[in-house]
Formats: sequence, structure tokens, C-alpha cells
Amino acid sequence: MVLTKGDDYPIHQTAEPVAFAGTDRNLYDRYYFNGYAPGIGDDGFFAVAFGVYPHINVTDASFCWLKDGRQVNLHASRGLAMERMDLHVGPVAIEVVEPLRVLRVTVDAPDERVRADLTFTGRAFPLEEPRFTRRNGPRTLMDVTRMTQNGRYTGWVEVDGERHDVSGWIGTRDRSWGVRPIGAADAQPASPALPPQFFWLWSPCVMEGGDLYFHTNDDAHGAAWNRRAVWKPEGGGQGDERHYDDAAFHIAWQPGTRRARTASLTLRDARGETRVAFDIGETFMMLGLGYGHPRWGHGISHGEALTVGREDFRADELAPMQPHHLHVQASVGVTMTEPDGHVRRGKGVLEQLVLGPHAPSGFNGVLDPA
Repeated sequence: MVLTKGDDYPIHQTAEPVAFAGTDRNLYDRYYFNGYAPGIGDDGFFAVAFGVYPHINVTDASFCWLKDGRQVNLHASRGLAMERMDLHVGPVAIEVVEPLRVLRVTVDAPDERVRADLTFTGRAFPLEEPRFTRRNGPRTLMDVTRMTQNGRYTGWVEVDGERHDVSGWIGTRDRSWGVRPIGAADAQPASPALPPQFFWLWSPCVMEGGDLYFHTNDDAHGAAWNRRAVWKPEGGGQGDERHYDDAAFHIAWQPGTRRARTASLTLRDARGETRVAFDIGETFMMLGLGYGHPRWGHGISHGEALTVGREDFRADELAPMQPHHLHVQASVGVTMTEPDGHVRRGKGVLEQLVLGPHAPSGFNGVLDPA
């Protein structure tokens, strides 16, 4: 299975690369970007999501800006009109400048006082993650392919009349496509009935000399059904990455939450043991991009006409155990100590979504906190 230039456009039919076609009501095709100031402890973070849902004929997008603890979220939704190549949802637009390497995001929402012009350039060829396939009984919950790429930004963000130069910022973008729950919930309950459970950690890190990628999906017992850790050298091409043979994570959870207080990785390959320590910083709420949002959830229809809205909040003022507040990204400073003692430093995010039981973490119910 090989990535091609067509995989940078929202025209997939299944979780396969674009050469394969098929149908499913919950098919989606998504762009995601985040960006942050490169210095450890530097303030400032933005994120973008853009989704296409062909079978329910909806497209939506969000742009978020986080600074000084305040998160501003711009949302937009419209009818797709069956045109998947129109990468505009009102004020938010995506331009594929050079497939698999350079993309541009523009935002122009004068009524909501949010504007941006951002160009992303990849540091290396994108990484294709292992296919995510998960079923609840006979029903497909997820069947997804993702490609992930760290990169650098040029451009600016303007919120409430204040312009911020983000040239030199770093971050990650991904493209994902396939099947997952979107739009209105299925009225037919699953049979057999299964309690909700989803454990997800994702940590793309921009490091000195290359990029570190780690993710895991665990079941309720803590067994990974999709886990991988990879090192990709800066400037590397397709297939240049080094896969670790084993990856383990270690998390101490903040009391009263399901958010990490401290976190680290232990990675092993033929060279020995690599240790990765995360210095956890500010929290970004994925709610702002539509994930679990009660109004702006992915694929929710707002009618054929364009609908745009803005909301502002502070993460520290939101109840952390509300279901739609579980999904977060934490800014992290990263220290990576390789088997020969060489130390690399960098910055990234630790994305967390922990719903339902996870025995190693001590979570037994759907929403019991640490």
C-alpha cells in the first residue's frame, strides 16, 4: 500500500488509498493541522480541522487560537453539494500547493474577528500510520487510514485586531479518511450492547534532527490494538523511518481528571532502550475543532446554507470530566535519551482521549476520574 499525490485530496471512498473505492454512510475525509511556538514554554497554539462527509452531503471546518489560556474557536458548516474538490467552508479554505509537502490554510471571518494565512511545509515525507480497524460486535466503529507529517509554518494569525507572526512555528498536520461515527447518532442501538470504551494517545514531536511519532489505541484491559513508535530523520523520504520494536508509555493522571500530569515513553529496538520524557504544558480543548461538540460536532447538518459561529473559553474553567471535555492535546517539551546516551530535545503534543475502562490506569467505569 503506497501513498500517492491523490491522497492529499478529500476524494477517498474507503479507508484504502485513493486507488480503491467503496461506500459507507459514515465515510469521511479530513485535514488536521496544529502549530505552536518552537521554544519550550513559549505561549501560542493554533489548530485547524476541515472535514468532508460525502454520503451525508456535509462539509465543515474549524480554526482555533490559544494564547494566555484563552481559546478562540471559529466554526463553519455548509452543504457539500456533492462537490468534494471545493476546499472552502465559508471563511476557512485549504489549498494543496505541493501534494505531500506544502499546504496553505486561509481564514477570513471579519464578523467573528478571526483571520489567518498559514503555509505548512513538511520536514520529511509523510508517515503512513497502521490502518485503524475496530468493531463493536458486528458493527464497524472505525476503519481508517491516516498519514502524519511534522513541519514548519510561515504566516500570521489575527484575532480581535491583534496580529501574531507565526513564521518559524512548528507543528503537525495529518490526513485521515475512512469510516468512523459522524453526523447524527445511529438510531439503531448496537447489538449486543457494549459500554463505551476508547483509549487514545498520540504524540507527534518535532525533535533535533528528525521527528518522533508515537500513538496507541488500547482496549479496556490495556492491550494495544494499534500501537507504533517511529523515528523519521529530517528531510527523509518515503520509507526512511525507523520503527521501534516495542513501545511502552507511563502516565500519572491528574487527580479528578483523565488528563496526564506526567508522561514518558520507553522505546526499544536493536540498539537498546530509548527514553522519552514529556514536560506537560498548556491544555488545548479538541472540542474547539468539533470533536464531541454538542453543536459543531463533525458532520452535524446545519442546513444547505453556510453557518458560521465563534466561541471563546478557558480550559481551566471547563469541567474536565464532562464527556465532550475528555479529548485534549497538551503542549509538551520533549527530552529523548538514546541508547548511546545522546540527548535530543524538541517540542510536540500529547493528545489524550480516555473514555471507559482502562485497567492499567485504574479506570473501571465510563467516567470515573483518577
